[in-house]
Amino acid sequence: MTHMSLNTSSGTVEALQEDGEYRSPVNLALGRAFRRQPRDLTAEGLTQPGYERDEDDAGPGKIVVLIPAHDEEALIGEALRSLAAQSRVSDEVIVITDRCTDLTREIALAHKVQVEATVANLDKKAGALNQVLEHVLPRLTDNDAVLIMDADGSLSPAFLAVAAHRLREPGGDDARVGGVGGIFLGYPVAGILGHLQDNEYIRYAKEIGRRKGRADVLTGTATLFAVRALRDVVRARNDDRLPPGGTGVFSVHALTEDNELTLALKHLGYRCVSPQECTVGTEVMPTAARLFHQRLRWQRGGLENLLEYGLTRHTAPYIGRQIMTYIGVAFVPFFFTTLLYTFIVAGSVPWSWFWFGVTGFVVAERAWAVKRGGWRSVALAITVVPEIVLDIFLHCVYVRAFTDTATGARETWDHTKATAFDRRRPWWQRWHQIAGAVYIGLLLAAVVALALVLCALGLAWATIAILVLSGAAFAAVRWSGLDLMGLIRPTGELAGIGPLPAPAPQGFGGLDVPSD
Repeated sequence: MTHMSLNTSSGTVEALQEDGEYRSPVNLALGRAFRRQPRDLTAEGLTQPGYERDEDDAGPGKIVVLIPAHDEEALIGEALRSLAAQSRVSDEVIVITDRCTDLTREIALAHKVQVEATVANLDKKAGALNQVLEHVLPRLTDNDAVLIMDADGSLSPAFLAVAAHRLREPGGDDARVGGVGGIFLGYPVAGILGHLQDNEYIRYAKEIGRRKGRADVLTGTATLFAVRALRDVVRARNDDRLPPGGTGVFSVHALTEDNELTLALKHLGYRCVSPQECTVGTEVMPTAARLFHQRLRWQRGGLENLLEYGLTRHTAPYIGRQIMTYIGVAFVPFFFTTLLYTFIVAGSVPWSWFWFGVTGFVVAERAWAVKRGGWRSVALAITVVPEIVLDIFLHCVYVRAFTDTATGARETWDHTKATAFDRRRPWWQRWHQIAGAVYIGLLLAAVVALALVLCALGLAWATIAILVLSGAAFAAVRWSGLDLMGLIRPTGELAGIGPLPAPAPQGFGGLDVPSD
């Protein structure tokens, strides 16, 4: 274990380096999704350039990195070291400090990158990025690219090289690539809550792999955008071809600016991809309260984005997934109501080995999907109970997001809640102060009533059987690796650009992800 000290104007910042580690056959088979590798850092905390463009490189001419940060002293150093350790180095790095009160600025300057502070920014992350993009985009060409990554992220060593390769736009290709997003995994991961979140991320990464890179969302953790695509978005916002969101690249009205930008690019004819090689570690929420607020913002932002764009061929898959999500939310009270009704009427609960077998198959698929997360991830999946508790927790988030959206609760960055501002609104726009409990009660009553009606008609268990078998069928498709939607929709892989050139041997690594 080695340490490196960076002197700043406010003191000394310690940067931790870990040496390579021995990995047993068991750890290789069930190793962590992210693992540290040694980095050959210079005294200034930088690596020597590991990539030189040549005439055969048709990728972006220049890569500018923007990192919005608000009090990120704990992990900003790791983000910058992972950038320095890229096999395709960036041309310019700008850390955007937004109302920082810690050592974020000093750490960034110690890593020899530019630092720009926001001015009177009231629009959070989207506003901070728009302020800098307003003067960065005009000095770039359409052949350049902009990487936007979170300050708590850590890129795999080949991220920029692969993303730049995938961002090429072959002549005559109508489905141009507008952005190459990362596949995010938990980092660092500790405790049951951290591993539960990491399990979600690992399953999503496996799902993206099954779709061959077709991305739902160009994640805010790290995405490389074509400058041409970003300029098209700005023009479309000013021409009212996109829902209202200001005049910049990012919508200042969206809680989930990355999801909204993804929809904007797709509606402008751009493809959004996430290659398996483009992985990024992202901070997991350490407490249930922070996880609740994070997921509430994600879910509500997603719902509002769909309402803004309406039903289109690009939003239809998202709407379908939201419908399936809320069917899953309703399934739990429906099942237990049916179970209780049957027990009261018949004096016993029906069961069969067939349904135990179906349940075991689903559990096995979920455990297999997270094997790259290590034995702890697999154990959590096999144990079942912790993930069921997390699912019920998330169901509460989804219901709260639905009620907040329906009642127009005021939005904030970390959570949504009533404030003094709401007292100036008409009563029908501020009744959300009690609407959450009312809506939850009404929705629960509706599900229970439906279950009782179907029980009386003798159809409740048949309905449950259909839903359970449907879930098992989806699990079978996931396990098989087949991409049925890929038969009618393009995958995330590009055609006609040739294989990715093998990078030259490097004297540094970073956070790497072993393949499945």
